[in-house]
Amino acid sequence: MPHNNLHIKKWLLPLSWLYGFVVFVRNKLFECKILKQKKYDIPVICVGNITVGGTGKTPHTEYLIELLQSDYKIAVLSRGYKRKSKGFVLAERNSTVDQIGDEPYQIKGKYPDVIVAVDSERQRGIENLLALPEDKKPDVILLDDAFQHRYVKPSFTILLTDYNRLMTRDKLLPAGRLREPVHYAEKANVIIVTKCPDGITPLDLRLLAKDIHAYPYQDLFYTSFRYGSLMPVFAENEEELSLKKLQNKDVLLVAGIANPRPFFKKVKRYIKKAETMQYPDHYQFTSKDISEMRSCLAGMGDKDKVIIVTEKDAARFRSMDNLDDDIKSILYYLPIRVSFVNEEDKKLFNNKIVDHVRENS
Repeated sequence: MPHNNLHIKKWLLPLSWLYGFVVFVRNKLFECKILKQKKYDIPVICVGNITVGGTGKTPHTEYLIELLQSDYKIAVLSRGYKRKSKGFVLAERNSTVDQIGDEPYQIKGKYPDVIVAVDSERQRGIENLLALPEDKKPDVILLDDAFQHRYVKPSFTILLTDYNRLMTRDKLLPAGRLREPVHYAEKANVIIVTKCPDGITPLDLRLLAKDIHAYPYQDLFYTSFRYGSLMPVFAENEEELSLKKLQNKDVLLVAGIANPRPFFKKVKRYIKKAETMQYPDHYQFTSKDISEMRSCLAGMGDKDKVIIVTEKDAARFRSMDNLDDDIKSILYYLPIRVSFVNEEDKKLFNNKIVDHVRENS
């Protein structure tokens, strides 16, 4: 079973109760149809969570893209967190992080033929996507991080919870990290426990199922992350780098994501020592940060240097102006992909998604 990584601020529980009341009133307004939800005539699949922080929404969205893109025209609609633009923005191949945000930028870079758009108002965003010319109009819309956006009624909802911080053990903001009470998980068609460790046992899975206590109409799945070889952040450095070759290098690990511990842990398996620099989630790196990285590398020794960042951070480094070539040449990211713990579960999940899209198209 997962370690208890929860840090509940008990002195803030009264504020959590107040926050919970506000959430209850808002949800009740939707349930009583005072606030209106809108449903659409094409499959709209929501991937979200009820906690703040990373549960792996972007990798799971990318999994769905790869599952569906050969047969359907896919659109991904995101809020575009921390972008500098406003309103609805349709991503182009030359769009920047400032225009669309780091996660949409990452998705557009990996899947250039997928429609990617950002809008904080998801209903308006969907209607803009459906107003595209017929040859560009999507067959399926994937909503990234939209579990709380109730003005849109998805046709299918996937709820993610981190193995290391299960939603059933957490508390509401600000004492904990829940955006809404855990019983609102009832809105989901599927629950996925993400970031499961290597070697998880059938007994662990049964205990997790008991802890999550999914409703009878919900399917419960378990996924982990699989990591590939290190990839260069910039195209001019074409050489991949095996993790096993890190033993003979001075390594600096840099992360600006919600929970960098799995990233640090993975890379450190292959090296005796590495320096780490941790920044807030969605952090925009500056020239001062690069100078601090240089200083850190200079003090490490006389081996070849390498800076390793997360895949999401790679997008923000690519958007930096005037990044020197000596930094570009040693900058790598660690790609991740979603892997189901159980092969039979993978088949069941894939069939469930494909059948839903087919039946609702």
